[in-house]
Formats: sequence, structure tokens, C-alpha cells
Amino acid sequence: MNLLELLRTFVRVYELTSFTAAADSLGMPRSTVSEQIRVLEQRLGARLLQRTTRRVQPTQDGVLLYERSRDMLDQVEEVEGLFREGSTLAGRLRIDLPVALARNLVMPRLGEFLDRHPNLEIEVSATDRRVDLVREGFDCVLRIGEVSDTGLVARRLGRYPLANCASPDYLKTYGIPKTLADLANHQLVHYVPVLGARSAGFEYEENGKPMCLPMRGRVTVNNSDSYKQACLDGFGLIQVPLAGVRESLDRGELQLVLPDHVPAPMSASLLYAHRRNLPRRVRAFMDWLGAMIEQDIAAAHALAQRLQTAAR
Repeated sequence: MNLLELLRTFVRVYELTSFTAAADSLGMPRSTVSEQIRVLEQRLGARLLQRTTRRVQPTQDGVLLYERSRDMLDQVEEVEGLFREGSTLAGRLRIDLPVALARNLVMPRLGEFLDRHPNLEIEVSATDRRVDLVREGFDCVLRIGEVSDTGLVARRLGRYPLANCASPDYLKTYGIPKTLADLANHQLVHYVPVLGARSAGFEYEENGKPMCLPMRGRVTVNNSDSYKQACLDGFGLIQVPLAGVRESLDRGELQLVLPDHVPAPMSASLLYAHRRNLPRRVRAFMDWLGAMIEQDIAAAHALAQRLQTAAR
């Protein structure tokens, strides 16, 4: 069998962690996928995948082969693309986005990108957890917040301004906080990436230094949708990127509080793995997404400036 064909099959099984899902994706019987993996393992003399009744996991050899195979297959596709009519972009992209940005910004405009590149297929993951870009097979990840993945390339896009918000009903019950001391009589909706972790509390800057003030709160969440909804439902204050609550502020569903005590802006970055030759389809998507995020950040800063002016 053709080695490239075997590697393409292996990559799909690795990424989807399922022989059945890989077979459906490739349009071939599951038995063919199993046979191709068996042939590849025999050809390389290494066990690549551990199979159980419930899941498929790569061995250490499998992880190494996947990393090398992705680069090689991307390069082969690039070479083939040089001689296609019009040199159009083709292939599959796998991306990960924060939930709020996927819903409010990227998905409503994704058709624009696909219309320009009709031969592309895109797999979109929308989650607020920090995915493992290499292990989970993502081409690029949009990350909001500080980047600690030293093994990845980070393309910085800018910094989203943050705001403190509460619902009108909540403020009727607890009053509008005017100072940090007033927060002793208020509730904070706590956000943690993993339930069970400890919330930092109310965050703000003082003389350019990050500060935290412990606060009470009856509700703790671990995703952005629940975080905003808890605030809309009157469970307490939240601290969010201003861009994510623009419409709620315009509709009067949320109100700004303590505008002089907001956290430092949150950075937005596109992350991707070190590769000698980044595929053209990945570069094209990152350019499109990066420009859109930069415009969104600029609009958020303009709104923040208008709100600060109006508050004076």
C-alpha cells in the first residue's frame, strides 16, 4: 500500500481517536481503516495505537509519528497545490476558539472565509478549557489570556479591555458599589477554569499593579456562557471583556460598575505549533481571523474610551 495513504489514515484515527469516526471521515469501511493501521504498524515495526473497547490511544511511537506525519502530509499537499488550477487552498483545518468569540464573532462570519476558499473544510472546537494543541491535532488556537505554552508560537493580536458588570435587578437589591470597600456587601460570580479551583476574587489594577480582593459568591462557573448568564440572572458581579457584553449594555440588561477599578486588559493570541513550513491554508485562516480579532479589539477600546468620557 502507498505509504502516504497509510499515514493519512493513521492521522485521522489519531485525531478522531476512533476507527469508526475515521472511517466515516475518509469514506471507507472500518475494516479497511483497521487493515491499513495494521499494515502501517507492520511496515514500521512499531505499535502506534492502543485499542480498547471504548477508545483509541496513541503510544509514544504513535505520538512521534503523528507529529512528523502532519508536517510531511502538509508539505505534500502544498506541493500538489502548486499545480492545481488557480493554486486554490484545499484540505482540512482544525481550530479551537473561546465559546463567546466563536458564537458572537467568528461563526457568524465564517461563511465569508469559506466562500473565498470553497475547497477547504474546517473543524471548529468551541471551548473555554485550554486544549493541548499538539496532542489534540489543532492547526491553530485562539487564546484569550496569558500564554504559558512555551513550546508553541504565539501571534499576539492585541488586548481586550475589561469591564465590571451587574444586572439592574441585582443592583436594586444590593445597591451600586461606589468604592472597593462597598464590595464587602456584594456578591461575585466566581469563574474558575476547573471546578474545585479557588477563585482569585475581584481583580483590579492599582498604580499599574494587579490586585485581588477576596469576595463572597454563591455561584461558581467554569465557562463564559454560564458566567454571563449568572450575572444576567442577578447572582452577582462579573468581570469580562467589554466586547462580550456590548449588546447587553446597549439593551440595558447589564450595567457597568466601578469603572475605575477594572482588571488589566486580556491579551488575545493565535497559537500554532513550530513547523518549518506552515501550510498556506493555516496562514490564510490566521490572517483572516487575526484581522477580525484586531478590528474587534479596536472597537472595544473605542467603546471603553466613550464610556469613560461619558462617566466623567
